[in-house]
Amino acid sequence: MKKMIFRFMATLFSVIMIAFLISSCEKSIIDPSSDSQQASLKSAVVKSPTPAIPNFNLEVILHGENNAFGLIKFRQDNDAAKIVTLDVWVRDLEPNHNYLLQRAVDTNLDGICTSSSWLTLGKGLALPPQPILTDATGTGREELWRDLSMIPSGTGFDIHFQILDAVTLAVVLTSDCYQYTVR
Repeated sequence: MKKMIFRFMATLFSVIMIAFLISSCEKSIIDPSSDSQQASLKSAVVKSPTPAIPNFNLEVILHGENNAFGLIKFRQDNDAAKIVTLDVWVRDLEPNHNYLLQRAVDTNLDGICTSSSWLTLGKGLALPPQPILTDATGTGREELWRDLSMIPSGTGFDIHFQILDAVTLAVVLTSDCYQYTVR
């Protein structure tokens, strides 16, 4: 008799645990058009220290021929200085060679980068632009930055990047179009 009660209790406990696990894994459906959900979503955005939208920070991927690759970590801290840092990393390029980073922007904010007004970037507004030097394996890294204090906060634009061979000025890496908003 005790054995039957024990089995019954064990089975009941298992059923309750399974039901609990299943209910805790269910996805809740959010209707963004409902007033209560909109208020909830707005309060969640206000509380977030670094919201995903607008895009204050970007991870820009650059592609080229023969597996050449690059990455730009484009970051703007939340401070009055409005300095954007561009941590640039490239690989599988010509060894022991200089490259330049360029960007072009347009204010259409349609996700289509139409501008071909390229600006070569460096450490602030310093001229000449800062080259990215690759090592013996064709890998290079450089930390660049740009001062955006003259651009009003909230200004958005489409932006794309390219890496040029510093000698021939041939484009070796290009990015897709990204959208960025100044903090």
